[in-house]
This record gives sequence, C-alpha cells and structure tokens, in this order.
Amino acid sequence: MNLTHPLLDHDGDKLHEECGVFGVIGATDASVICALGLHALQHRGQEAVGMTSFDGTEFYTRRGMGHVADNFASGESLAELPGDMAVGHVRYATTGGSGLRNVQPLYAELASGGFAVAHNGNISNAMALRRELVRKGAIFQSTSDTEVIIHLTATSRYPTILDKFVDALRMVEGAYSLICTTPEGMIACRDPLGIRPLVMGKIGGAIVFASETVALDVVGAEFLRPVAPGELISVDFDGNITSHHPFGTVPSRPCIFEHVYFSRPDSIFNKRSVYESRKQIGVQLAMESPVDADLVVAVPDSGVPAAIGYSQQSGIPFELGIIRSHYVGRTFIQPSDGVRHSSVKRKHNANRLLVEGKKIVLIDDSIVRGTTSLKIVQMMRDAGAKEVHFRVASPPTGYGCYYGVDTPERSKLLAGRMDVAAMAEFIQADSLAFVSIDGLYRAVGLEERNDSCPQYCDACFTGDYPTKLTDLMEREGNSPQLPLSAGTKVHG
Repeated sequence: MNLTHPLLDHDGDKLHEECGVFGVIGATDASVICALGLHALQHRGQEAVGMTSFDGTEFYTRRGMGHVADNFASGESLAELPGDMAVGHVRYATTGGSGLRNVQPLYAELASGGFAVAHNGNISNAMALRRELVRKGAIFQSTSDTEVIIHLTATSRYPTILDKFVDALRMVEGAYSLICTTPEGMIACRDPLGIRPLVMGKIGGAIVFASETVALDVVGAEFLRPVAPGELISVDFDGNITSHHPFGTVPSRPCIFEHVYFSRPDSIFNKRSVYESRKQIGVQLAMESPVDADLVVAVPDSGVPAAIGYSQQSGIPFELGIIRSHYVGRTFIQPSDGVRHSSVKRKHNANRLLVEGKKIVLIDDSIVRGTTSLKIVQMMRDAGAKEVHFRVASPPTGYGCYYGVDTPERSKLLAGRMDVAAMAEFIQADSLAFVSIDGLYRAVGLEERNDSCPQYCDACFTGDYPTKLTDLMEREGNSPQLPLSAGTKVHG
C-alpha cells in the first residue's frame, strides 16, 4: 500500500496482508456496521484504522493509529460519522508508511465532489505514474500508492465519475480491491486478475462490501457473491446495483496465500471454505511427508487446521503441545532483537509434561526468515521433546510479493538463499518438509497446478508473477530477475 518496499514485522516471523476494506451503503447506522465489519477484519491490519461516512451532503472522516476498538468503540466517535454510507480500512505498518497521512480511506475533493478510497493491494507501477503526475503539477499528500488512483481520477477528461475512475484504473497495474464513495453512491471493484479478495452482501436494504465473508457474518449480512475479477459494481442511494466489466475477461489469479494464512479460517474464499483448505493441506503433508512420531503439534493459531488434517490422515494424535498467550503485545514494537526474542517466548509456551520424551511433528503455515521457527524448535527441545520434525503447510516462500503483502526481499527469505536441507539445519529440526505446489493446489480443490496458466497467484512460491512489475524493473535496471532468480517469470 506504500511506494516504499515493505518490511516484514517481527511478530511471529509471518507474512501479513497489509489491509482489509469494508463498505456499506443504504443503512441508517452505516458507521456502526462499518466499525463491526472492520473489527472482523482486524487480523488483516493492526497498525491503523480509518473510516469515511456521507450523510447526503457532507463527507466525514476519522482516522487513527491502533486497533478498531481503540478508535471506534465509543458512541461519541461513531457519532462523528453520520450518514447512511460509510467505507473503512485497516492496515499494517510498512517502511516509510507509518503515520496518519497514509491511513485510509484517502479523501479528496474532486470537481465532481467528495471522493474517498479504501484500497487493498499494491499498484506495481505507482512510482512511474506518480513521477509523471508530479511532473504535470500534481501535489501528493501521502506516500501511499492509493493516492495515485485519486490523482488519475481527478485529471481524467471523461465526463462522469465512474468513467473517470475506469479511465484511471486502465493506467494502473498490479493488484487492487477498492471501495470508493462519491456523492452519487458507492463503487467496489477488483483488479482484472482478482488477486485481492472482495465480496458483496446484503443486510436489510443495505449493500455491504468486504475483504472477507467473515465480516458479513459478523454484521449479520447475507453473502450474495464475490465481486468478480475485473468487475466494478456501482450502488446508488436508491439501492440500484449496476455491474460493469470494462477490462474484458482474462483467466483469474486470486492469491493462494489467502487459503494458507491471510483469511480467517471461518471465511469462504474463491467458493471454498478456508478452514477446509487448511485441513486438506495437512492431509497432503501427511501423504507427501510422513514421519514416525508420537504427537502432532500445531504452532498456534495458524497451524491448527493443517495439524488437524495431518493428524487425521496419519493417525498420529493431535495435541496442544504449544499454548499461545493472547495477551502479549505485538512484538514488532519492541526496540531490540533481545526483547523481541523474549516476546516470542512469552507468546508461545511448550506444554512440557505433554511433549517431554515424545517425537513431535510440528506444523506451521509457513517459514519466512526462519528465526521464529528456530526458536520454537528450540523451545520444544528445552521442554524435553525427543525429536522435532517440522512440517510446513505451504511450499517454500522464496520470492517477494509485489501485490500488497509485506514480504521481505529475497535475500532475507530463508527459502530464497537455502535449500530444504540447509533450512532444516538452520532451524535445528530433525527433519523439514513443505507441502508441494501441486499438493497445495489439490488441497484447495484442484487436481494440480496448471503451469501454462496457473489458477492462482503463487508468485511467492514459484516466482511466476502474473503482471508487469514496472517499478521493480526500473529500480533493478529493467531486469526483474535481479532481486529474484534466473527462473523468475513476469507475465503481462
């Protein structure tokens, strides 16, 4: 969501989505519904939150650092956001991106009236577009790539706000799910490949858009359908819904990591239960990488569904060998490695009497830099585990993501600089195995990966990028392979 390349936070050594979006139109208590929806999406962004509402005459915006409950828990805060239309956003921190000026929704007064935008994703040619806009006299107020969309919309020569918006999107590349509010109503859209998720629901006479179906569940909305890749849906204040497909039709490439980690397990993504996908990943792991062990133990909470699947397939009992404290502050805010490492240990604690003397299969969703995996393996050994076999519910994460996920550069990814044997030695596990890319595709309901036309965006595993990466190529001398590998492919 920012023009500077994001770094991984230190909380559990995980990849994180940078944001979640929610919008509602046609509800008398729109800001209340929006706040509840954002709370359900809190896992997608915990650094800051914002909301913009419209009462038919004026737009109102409130933004703040911290969680949804820190900013929108009181009646007073929500009373500052009147109207029957509201859009909201939760986000994670990125390098150079902290501070209120980058908190969304971004709002601007255009010639046609107020325009608020909440964006999930990343515009991969934002730096090039920004440079051209500044050359023409544009003045930017943030470092967010989302502001490029506002300037492109404002300067479009088309007559209507919808046409201006479409004109702007024709100039951008990358990944986006957008919810916009105007004096005429709400616009929701997804990029032509559908990389980032967006769904539509209904609560009474109101229409709701959200990053995940779980947000619809929480506000009591009926799930209608996903917003299709490349689709724009406009909703006016009379409740009229119009679908537009201005970009043609191309094979979709939704982000497969939504199944692995990003989405809440009680969400439905790409017509499939996320929980079921994660269980099936565990089943695939057990078939592909069996091990003689006494217990299957999940790294909580994200490894639990895959561990259940592994246990059911292998017949090895699943036990809570690691207990997670839910009351430890996010470790990325700590000032030193020593304190961070201490915080990781406070967050997870081995169930000593259970694991002592046992051969353990340890299941986690991914390995990024490997530092936390190393500490968890060591924690199990300190608790007396006889053997620790690490199984990972995703293929090796060896490539950076440029579509709205805070992946570190390839040199900081463990799988970007080591093979599996070296990774096992690094984390000090007795054995290490990842689910295969075809196993992952089978777990999400497909036979295997179609190498000529992949059904998902899996670039973080394969280096097969589905769009141009203009800004990256400019930074690296027009050679996107430089920061990645000789095998990297960039489509588009």
